Amino acid sequence: MSLGQQLAPHLPFLRRYARALTGSQSHGDAYVRATLEAIVDAPEQFPREVDPRLGLYRTFHAIWSSTNVDGNAPPLAEPLRPESIAQARLAQITPLSRQALLLTSMEGFTTEDAAYLIDAEIDEVEILVAEALAEIERQTRADVLIIEDEPIIAMDIETIVRDLGHDVTGVAVTRDEAVALAKARRPGLVLADIQLADDSSGIDAVKDILGEFSVPVIFITAFPERLLTGERPEPTFLITKPFQRSTVKAAIAQALFFDQATVPA
Repeated sequence: MSLGQQLAPHLPFLRRYARALTGSQSHGDAYVRATLEAIVDAPEQFPREVDPRLGLYRTFHAIWSSTNVDGNAPPLAEPLRPESIAQARLAQITPLSRQALLLTSMEGFTTEDAAYLIDAEIDEVEILVAEALAEIERQTRADVLIIEDEPIIAMDIETIVRDLGHDVTGVAVTRDEAVALAKARRPGLVLADIQLADDSSGIDAVKDILGEFSVPVIFITAFPERLLTGERPEPTFLITKPFQRSTVKAAIAQALFFDQATVPA
């Protein structure tokens, strides 16, 4: 099997990680493109001693580190400009902490793998994750709308949201209910399932809501590959079912991290 074939299944998830790290699809995809170009230009330098997924993320981090001397995300190309919203928060949190948090909580890497990817000690990764969660949670508070038709999952998400210190504006099980709740009390964050109770779509519900006002959205789905196709605008934040509580916490923290409404004074 060629290196390209080995890496292909992991690319959608690297793109998810890159978007969460940068806060935008275009910025994240620019870093992924740079990573692939580096692999194509020098395939002999690709880490062969580890699993292909680890090697891919390791190469990505080499690109990220080489262009992030001060911990921020400078342009790789014209569309890639530092984001003022993120800069306000990046000044208050160690970049390695956010990387450690996303790698372990969202991407599912072990602490040992994360240590390899960011060139840190294992115990340092654990400290970095704890620091990231504490700082991001301190900086961000929001009213959250949950769109989820499975009662047990909805209750679990609501508990996670409240444990993080956020308020829940409501739990919707259909598209129409979601839009009505959003109009009645404007949320600062939306957590949306894809398939809803009346066979309506969480995607359509979110489109309706975004037509009224701007709000960060996290999609929840058992089939992330259906959204991570690269053929149309994709969600910046995506949680795969079944999910870990830590994954939801990390996604919420990152989504609010880049949201202007919660920029600290």
